[in-house]
Amino acid sequence: MLDSTDTRLLSALQKDAHLTAHQLGELLNLSPSQAGRRRQRLEAEGYITGYAARLDPLKLGLHVQGFIQVHLGTHGPEQSESFARLVDTRAEITSAWTMTGEADYLLHVYCDDLSGLNRLLHQVILPHPAVARIQSQIVMDQLKRDAPLPT
Repeated sequence: MLDSTDTRLLSALQKDAHLTAHQLGELLNLSPSQAGRRRQRLEAEGYITGYAARLDPLKLGLHVQGFIQVHLGTHGPEQSESFARLVDTRAEITSAWTMTGEADYLLHVYCDDLSGLNRLLHQVILPHPAVARIQSQIVMDQLKRDAPLPT
């Protein structure tokens, strides 16, 4: 069970994962050792699953961001596992979700350019035997970056 200090610690770390135990202690009115132990406990209990750097896709040459809705023609476990393996092998696919509603999957992708997106769609995703059809949307502008989770 999380208390208010835990939620404040999680909120602070989502904004800046580099905070030291000393800095966390100052923010939370705890000693550095208490703040450090809380952080370790939240890591051990799985509330904190890792730390990562946020990269600028444009500086990396990834000028096209898109979403792809994937509709499967058949819905057995073998088809789902096979499609999941395909998704896992492609670096362009940065996130994937199974969905309720019309589409079976929603993929978030980054590509160098429109030709790269076209290749991903027509040479990788559509040829998969379980895929019946896809619908893609190209992001024009991202109004809000992935934000911290509400705590």
